[in-house]
Amino acid sequence: MAYIYYNPNPKGNYVGDCVIRAISKLLDNSWDKTYLDLCVEGFNLCDMPSSNVVWASYLLKNGCKKGLIPDNCPNCYTIQDFCRDTNKGKYLLATGTHVVTVIDGNYYDSWDSGDEVPIYLFKKED
Repeated sequence: MAYIYYNPNPKGNYVGDCVIRAISKLLDNSWDKTYLDLCVEGFNLCDMPSSNVVWASYLLKNGCKKGLIPDNCPNCYTIQDFCRDTNKGKYLLATGTHVVTVIDGNYYDSWDSGDEVPIYLFKKED
């Protein structure tokens, strides 16, 4: 389990695009493609591309299943804990204010978000 730096933003920006960064990694798409796809999904749903409803709809259409985080310690189970417990598969974890991708127990982000507490997840089905 490890934090791996990942920031595909073409300008190297760190703020406001965590949904795009995380989804691009999860689905193995470029930042540009992910951004445009979310804009189209947002247009179709009459909502902003970064809206939870929009990116959740997009993930469901792209072979992901929504799930819950184990709630044995709902206020202290961190992204690092999830990675330690889940070392196989591709996931997007949502904290309520941030999203991060986990692949085979490693989490990919532009900063070390391992101490954040996830609320729910999407699992990429093969």
